[in-house]
Amino acid sequence: MTRMAARALACLDLTALGDAETPATTAELCAKARTPHGPVAAVCLWPAHVAQAKAALAGTAIKVATVVNFPGGMEPVDAVLAATRRALADGADEIDLVFPYPRWLRGEKVPALTLVARVKEVCGAKTLKVILESGAFPAIAPLAQAAHDVFEAGADFLKTSTGKIAQGATAESARVLLETGADGRPGVKISGGVRTLADAAAYLALADERRGPACVTPETFRFGASGLLAALLADLDGREAPVAAKGY
Repeated sequence: MTRMAARALACLDLTALGDAETPATTAELCAKARTPHGPVAAVCLWPAHVAQAKAALAGTAIKVATVVNFPGGMEPVDAVLAATRRALADGADEIDLVFPYPRWLRGEKVPALTLVARVKEVCGAKTLKVILESGAFPAIAPLAQAAHDVFEAGADFLKTSTGKIAQGATAESARVLLETGADGRPGVKISGGVRTLADAAAYLALADERRGPACVTPETFRFGASGLLAALLADLDGREAPVAAKGY
């Protein structure tokens, strides 16, 4: 499984979105991002910690990502746009936007998708990942439609989950996102409940099946799963994996 562990590590967004994050936990996260087996793809943290992370990771290829409209997806449009602008000014390379899925699900599709388009306009060439919160959808058909609509509105990545509701990523929801678009676009980020190497390997195999291994790279595929790091490093070190912890 070592090859799978190396692939997963390169595609990992190391995440710190707990309720008690501090400059100290941000420093720890950035240190962990530079592993003995190579860097992770990105760190993803609260907007307040973007500038610190950007400085700590200067000179590396590790991206700094942050969240907006998180986690409920229902903040006022102006507040979301302002938060995006501030994060980019602080050095964010990637924005993870929670899709206003409650509005979309109750039929308010135009305003929900307009927010995606407006945030992408603010992002410009920077990467916009849109979190669909797949576990909140009542069936696969509306999730597939939302994924298509969000891609058309400008998302560079589709992301399964915030990790803040009971249902995170599933193979079924991941497949839907992977089948949206073509040729590796949009990118797909699997988050919410990915904690073991076996979990990661299953999603990588699914991505390979749907898109081909050449399209499964950090530029087009990510895991949002800080709890996964210990399992990947254990495999790469030849050690027994620790017991998987709950959480993101």
